[in-house]
Amino acid sequence: MKKGSRMGIPSRMAAWLCMGALGFAQQARADDERWGRQNTESLEQPCGEGEADEPCTLGNAERRQLADDIFEYTYRVRVGPGAYDIITLHRVVRELGPWSPMRTVKSMFLVHGDALGFRGAFLSSAASPAVPAGQSIAVFLARKGVDVWGIDLRWVHVPAGTTDFSFMKDWNLGLHARDVGTGLSLARGWRAYTGNGAGRMTLLGWSRGATVSYAYLNGETQQPQDKRHVSGFIPVDMAYTFAPGATQERQAACQTHAALAQAQASGQYEGGMLGLTLQGLAGLAINQPAAPSSILPGSTNRQVALLFGSATHAFQNPPVIPAYHWIGGQFSAEGLPTGFSWTAESFFFDTLTQASPYQSIGEQVDTLAMWCGAPDVPYDDNLAQVRVPVLYVGAAGGVGGYGLHSLSLLGSADVSTHVVQRLPAMYRAVDYGHADLFLASDAQSTVWAPILDWVQRH
Repeated sequence: MKKGSRMGIPSRMAAWLCMGALGFAQQARADDERWGRQNTESLEQPCGEGEADEPCTLGNAERRQLADDIFEYTYRVRVGPGAYDIITLHRVVRELGPWSPMRTVKSMFLVHGDALGFRGAFLSSAASPAVPAGQSIAVFLARKGVDVWGIDLRWVHVPAGTTDFSFMKDWNLGLHARDVGTGLSLARGWRAYTGNGAGRMTLLGWSRGATVSYAYLNGETQQPQDKRHVSGFIPVDMAYTFAPGATQERQAACQTHAALAQAQASGQYEGGMLGLTLQGLAGLAINQPAAPSSILPGSTNRQVALLFGSATHAFQNPPVIPAYHWIGGQFSAEGLPTGFSWTAESFFFDTLTQASPYQSIGEQVDTLAMWCGAPDVPYDDNLAQVRVPVLYVGAAGGVGGYGLHSLSLLGSADVSTHVVQRLPAMYRAVDYGHADLFLASDAQSTVWAPILDWVQRH
């Protein structure tokens, strides 16, 4: 098969996987309280029936070459009857031959955060001429013999031009956590069927993906042992809750929660069109870098895109994490951004163009409730029962140390931390950033290799 080809899944395999997915889904109503879901009516037949174009679970697979013998398979999975009740599963793995993945012992499941889906978050180099195609964490791990799986959450599939977002009304942390569980179940079933064994998987969540992963683990503790899918947890640069002493951060979170919750109550179910904004910023920076910016008078399009990367907090009102930024930046004496320290700016711009247009507001409201401490939400009720090994990875200029308190809520006895800090604490505003962890030129040695080492030892 040539790159970008499609292949139908053997019917016996599809049926076997479908049974596993349906078994997981049949618990939907009974699990409402433990997952914190607000709606299950649309999820009673998650494999899709009737008019679904992909019957049952994985349907047809798409295959594309990423680098050398590293290939990506993608599978669309219907998880409800609505037009956008769909998730996509991705698999990045070494091949022995066409459609013949190498058998592996180690496996990981990756969950993306805001704006960027799986490819934008973990495979962005494949769509950027600025760096080698294989300069992404998913390719790195696959080259080292890890079977890498991941998910596109439902909102990734919503196309530009959509105006009615009522279908997002009940898309929240609980819903996305359940979809992650479905993805894990299918990935494990596939691996078992193809001779890799039925071992549990390491779960890595970046940014909002870490929040969704925390929520998933909180619910998984209420499942019997044979229904649990996670062997280890890697939350990347995200706080699930704030330490009691983080008063200012909590107050900012409460203020933002009140605003978003009010918008949600008034019928706004999309979270602000962040993806379209990022696409616009990047497009102007790439195509008209020296042109005057209509967003920030007195600046060029390139400067505005650099500012978003290196001073992300300036675009938040109010900023919750002080001096939070995606990319460690460099500034002139006048305070204007001049470039990035560890990530190639063209690679960053290319990554932003991969943003999904829209995102549901529900998981944002739920996260802010966790940060604020009110109103009470059910996504932390059982964290003390989470006992899998944990590695927290942070960026000193991103969420960084603010994510450490959340680890104390877990019941895990094996907890490690790896916060990348390049500069003294007083220079937090220009230190290693939230997205440097995946985009920086030295991320392979600074971030990905320590993650791989931890996975191999656990």
